[in-house]
Amino acid sequence: MKYMPSQLMYFFQSRTARRNVSKLLQYLAIIAVLVAVYSVVFHYLMRLEGRDHTWLTGIYWTLTVMSTLGFGDITFTTDLGRAFSLLVLLTGVIYLLVMLPFSFIQFFYAPWLDAQAKARAPRELPSGKAGHVILTSFDPVSASFAKRLIQYGYDYALLQADLPRALELYDQGYKVVVGELDDPETYRRLRVEGAAMVFVNNDDMRNTNIAFTVRELTSNATVIATADMDDSLDILSLAGSSHVFQFTKLLGQALARRLIGSSTRANVIGRLDGLLIAEAPAMRTPLQGKRLRDSRLRETTGVSVVGVWERGNFHIPGPDTLIGQSTVLVLAGTNEQFERYDAVMGKDLPHDSSVIILGGGRVGQAAAQVLEERGISYRIVEKNPKAVRDADKYVLGSAADLDTLLVAGIREAPSVFISTHNDDLNIYLTIYCRKLRPDIQIVSRATLDRNVGTLHAAGADLVMSEASLGANTLINLLRPDNLLMLAEGLNVIRLAVPPSLAGKVLAETDIRARTGCSIIAVHTKDGLQINPDPSLRLGPLDEIIIIGTAEAERCFLRDYAPGGGQVQPRL
Repeated sequence: MKYMPSQLMYFFQSRTARRNVSKLLQYLAIIAVLVAVYSVVFHYLMRLEGRDHTWLTGIYWTLTVMSTLGFGDITFTTDLGRAFSLLVLLTGVIYLLVMLPFSFIQFFYAPWLDAQAKARAPRELPSGKAGHVILTSFDPVSASFAKRLIQYGYDYALLQADLPRALELYDQGYKVVVGELDDPETYRRLRVEGAAMVFVNNDDMRNTNIAFTVRELTSNATVIATADMDDSLDILSLAGSSHVFQFTKLLGQALARRLIGSSTRANVIGRLDGLLIAEAPAMRTPLQGKRLRDSRLRETTGVSVVGVWERGNFHIPGPDTLIGQSTVLVLAGTNEQFERYDAVMGKDLPHDSSVIILGGGRVGQAAAQVLEERGISYRIVEKNPKAVRDADKYVLGSAADLDTLLVAGIREAPSVFISTHNDDLNIYLTIYCRKLRPDIQIVSRATLDRNVGTLHAAGADLVMSEASLGANTLINLLRPDNLLMLAEGLNVIRLAVPPSLAGKVLAETDIRARTGCSIIAVHTKDGLQINPDPSLRLGPLDEIIIIGTAEAERCFLRDYAPGGGQVQPRL
């Protein structure tokens, strides 16, 4: 009830609401006049019958008859009085039982509910708001990005022009603000001048309008735009976008770099200060079949194995971790150390067979471009004749047809890349390809995060979703010096040494066993120490760089932060 005054004030701010209430009051006034007139006539007719009643009795009789209650305690005995009773009864049926409920709902109740609904989705942010992120559309990328923003303590506003859609998202727990996307006043109400980032992810034309509108209002905010067409990249930059991304193209390129087709060299996937993080497949390398202690990677190359991927599951390795055929090593080191790794472990593979790409859309074409640049032979399976560009590189037919796959070279191919935008079809093809070739590397695209685990269970060796790739890219731009999101749920973060760890030797912390995180570097007064010695003592002013899953990171912050709170990275 304490919100009733504010809701009433919001309700009566609308000119339409005031007009509707005025009409309702006029109608109630008409009913009041009818009741008064009928009460006077009631007294006159009763006196003709020789009876006398009070004025309150007249009002009582009129209302009981008009509402059809008719208690029967006061009735007329003459035909004139009974005819008058019929008139009052019919008037009551029309005005009280039919028109009054309709008028109340039409002019007050429905507008009141509409006003309450509008009040649930705000139209502006508090004055002085700063450091927040503005999202201009809702799609899988922005949904994944919003979750990561909450995880890392950033506030955001999801802008929606359509009120019903805004209320639907509000009920799902998203922080929605209603406003027109191309109205400068909307962004003033969103306090865009204090925003840390504006993520513009509509169509290319609308993105250009929004980016230009935002840039006219502020030069401080980082404007990130998405583009569908290559021609839009320069135009969006001219409109004021700080960065322009084609996430579908980036997805194809990122997955193509992980395909086994030409070499087994390490693929750098992230950088933080002087620290490089890379992935390297163990398949068809001297490491396959060995335990980590027997690999002697650190002694021979200087790089450290800070994690392993096994069919989508990330693990912190131990000395007895077995490096299998499907294992992907996550390595940390410097540029020089990775050059030594490539010299020792990386090798060129024979080009006798081609990598197979199932689907010739934007993701598949982006992957093909990367393979072309690396000199890797490939074949694209595409069922749409209009999408076939080069008959030597394409196989026309359905990817679910065995004959088509045989023509593409499924029996000899080192890898298959499933690139369609339909997750159901990707799962279907993953199961089929794994059945045909148990030893082949299967890399698959996922549209939705929730299908990543299913694709791994179906047999995919590596899966990446556009939603996570986009969200990781945006978070890395938002916190370039403190956070590096590498893959599905795998993070590298830089933190100030918590008081509970200050003064301790690394070997005494037992961080890996307790949390699942691993310290891969320590920033001391002497500089960045990559792959630190276990005997290193942590100073109170040092910074540590840890790697782990999102859940492992939460465990670390819970166990080692004072009072269980989050340790804030140094900005």
